[in-house]
Amino acid sequence: QVQLVESGGGLMQAGGSLRLSCAASGRTFSFYAMAWFRQAPGKEREFVAGIRWSGVRYDYADSVKGRFTISRDNAKNAVYLEMTSLKPEDTAVYYCAAAGRQFIDWPKEERDVGSWGQGTQVTVSS
Repeated sequence: QVQLVESGGGLMQAGGSLRLSCAASGRTFSFYAMAWFRQAPGKEREFVAGIRWSGVRYDYADSVKGRFTISRDNAKNAVYLEMTSLKPEDTAVYYCAAAGRQFIDWPKEERDVGSWGQGTQVTVSS
């Protein structure tokens, strides 16, 4: 498995941009599909974006399509989430997640996640 540490959260005004980073440890990081989830106050954790181990395929929740971009750098053991045109409803704790097994698609449900980061807070003010 991989260990994950997120960074880059903060307070931003609506319309602004933020870039989240997730640093992974473990030699086999490049074999795992990765995803970002988020949890807003009083709501369940939800899928935001996912990317395959090779980085050539990815997927987004409808609520962030066209605004967020997921990417990864396997040489740096890192995955990123570029967030633009931020909205107050994007306010949440954002979690980096690794798939439960190697060489399978990104997790879209919590039960499919093998490793979680500790989360980073993103707050968007109106």
